[in-house]
Amino acid sequence: MFRIEADRARFREIVRGKIRSDLAKYLSTSELIARQGAHAVSVPVPQIELPQFCFGENERGGVGQGPGERGEELEGEGAGQEGAGAAGDGLGQHLLEVEVELDELAEMLGRELELPRIEPKGKRMLLSDGGRYSDVSNSGPDSLRHFRRSYRQALKRTIAAGLWDPAAPRVEPVREDFRYRARRVTPTPESSAVVIHMMDVSGSMGREQKEIVRIEAFWIDTWLRSQYHNLEVVYIVHDAAAKVVDHDSFFHLRESGGTKISSAYELCLQLIREKHRPEDWNIYPFHYSDGDNWSARDTEKCIALLRDELLPRVNQFCYGQVKSAYGSGQFKKDLDDALGADGRVVTVSVSERSDIQRAIRAFLGKGR
Repeated sequence: MFRIEADRARFREIVRGKIRSDLAKYLSTSELIARQGAHAVSVPVPQIELPQFCFGENERGGVGQGPGERGEELEGEGAGQEGAGAAGDGLGQHLLEVEVELDELAEMLGRELELPRIEPKGKRMLLSDGGRYSDVSNSGPDSLRHFRRSYRQALKRTIAAGLWDPAAPRVEPVREDFRYRARRVTPTPESSAVVIHMMDVSGSMGREQKEIVRIEAFWIDTWLRSQYHNLEVVYIVHDAAAKVVDHDSFFHLRESGGTKISSAYELCLQLIREKHRPEDWNIYPFHYSDGDNWSARDTEKCIALLRDELLPRVNQFCYGQVKSAYGSGQFKKDLDDALGADGRVVTVSVSERSDIQRAIRAFLGKGR
């Protein structure tokens, strides 16, 4: 039994080694996103040969060795029926589905991209049960009954009621006398983070651009979730106006209006002021666009919002510009000219899927 477990553990390690070696490929595809669960992701691993039986000749007879010659047509139900499609002579490709915990996937990502650990800046105190049973409760399971405390309570009640006889000392506890061991509830510091994904959904952002954003967001969330006990994700879409949407709408909504980027930054600032105070939260706004904006005046407004309002409140602001046939790419140039010297601002251009790995390293490589 122990040998079987050792073999299984060794095989799992071989599979995970294969995933680590192919991680660069997964960083630029959406294979893992559709297989994501609450705590794990199912990874398709090709080109691993699984053990299988090889059947040879059985000259001594046995099961299936009845009368008839080789090649003779069988009789009975289903005999002689043609199957669907033509036979082929090629080998099929076998994919092995392996479940990998998201924390383990994040560890692989950090090793592949050499990402530093993040030092949280915002902490809040949360009530949580301690590890030791150092408190006493009036209720609980019998297995945690505190004999000494229960006896003491029964004795006090007996004396107070005038039922104590020193000549014949007897204490009979009732249900209200029982006391139970309990964990002490203490406030412990717990770091929390919020990721605010903002994306331009105007007509110039096509399906491929959104798929690139979707892949980036998956890996960003996976890494940050491994760094914080509590991670909240907010999705904002904008064209000429901005609104909060759910996960599915974020990646599939498409509008035909113009682009006013400041509307997204104003909504982001509103959410920070109302729900995610910098004293309690580590804040990570990410904005994705093809670089078009309504006007140069609105770009100036965006820069002012970033410099005066958002940057003093957030850990880091990241802008990813996805190349589009209709986008000018001007917004990144303006951000770099105005805020390029500020270490809290990271801007990246993504022309194709092969650039996703470089973008993720730039966004997460500072350890903010």
